[in-house]
Amino acid sequence: MFSASVAVVAGLILLLWSADRFVEGAASVARHLGMSALVIGMLIVGFGTSAPEMLVSALASTQGNPGIALGNAYGSNIANIALVLGMTALIAPIAVKSSVLRTELPILLAVTAFAAWQLADGQITRDEGFALLGLFVVVMSWSCWRGMRSPDDAMGIEFEQELVEHAMPPGRAVVWLLIGVVVLIASSRLLVWGAVEIAVGFGVSDLVIGLTVIAIGTSLPELASSLIAARKGEHDIALGNVVGSNLFNTLAVVGIAGSIHPMSIDPAVLHRDLPVMAVLTVSLFLLGYGWRGKGHINRIEGGILLAVYIAYTGYLVMTLLA
Repeated sequence: MFSASVAVVAGLILLLWSADRFVEGAASVARHLGMSALVIGMLIVGFGTSAPEMLVSALASTQGNPGIALGNAYGSNIANIALVLGMTALIAPIAVKSSVLRTELPILLAVTAFAAWQLADGQITRDEGFALLGLFVVVMSWSCWRGMRSPDDAMGIEFEQELVEHAMPPGRAVVWLLIGVVVLIASSRLLVWGAVEIAVGFGVSDLVIGLTVIAIGTSLPELASSLIAARKGEHDIALGNVVGSNLFNTLAVVGIAGSIHPMSIDPAVLHRDLPVMAVLTVSLFLLGYGWRGKGHINRIEGGILLAVYIAYTGYLVMTLLA
């Protein structure tokens, strides 16, 4: 059990480090290839911050642990909205200025509804996994097209500033990109092995492990980047990290896991985790989209989001210890 715990801690640390190196390298390479700042932020950074969830869920599905695969994706979505945005808004209230981001919020809501409809029969087949991946390609293609048509969007300006601050030579960018990919894969394998061993040792479902330890760990890149962005006044990046990551998790992460191995859904996902994710997504839409002028998340609303996450996680921990 001790070695499994060490593997989880080491896997999470390496996963976070490698994800950061991967994002920096990939964003710089894309910049040198002439991609716009907004497209880099939406596609490259979105992919990079969700790379831990993708690899962990893919490996878990390959090894026959669907609970970790699904728990990691949906647990990360819950953590992104309630924990990441809750803490970020407490530090600096988030004002939404980006028209591109306001357009993506209803898309996230529709994608969440589609995912709920897919889970209603208690399973995710390979065909449904491929359907999620196909929808992911459509959504990302539309987002990139929309981004290229909005060069002066508020979020694009913020990403441009970030790329200038973190500029690096092409050779160094490629090296960090390759190192990030290799360490991401190795640390994901280490993390999944440790998580499975802990689940077996404590006699709990791998779903709960996926929803707690792994979901929180793989959401740390979003937490770090959103907190830093909020402190700099880059509100659209802070919210964009969460919206982009949740789109990747719901479509690409679950789609990859389902296409690798069909998944039977634990009933707890349908009556506990999916409703929480859905309610939080609706709340994010209402807060971020806004009805009278621009959307925003103030400190009180951030505190409520954080309280919801603490209550939800506390319930899961009680389930873990029961």
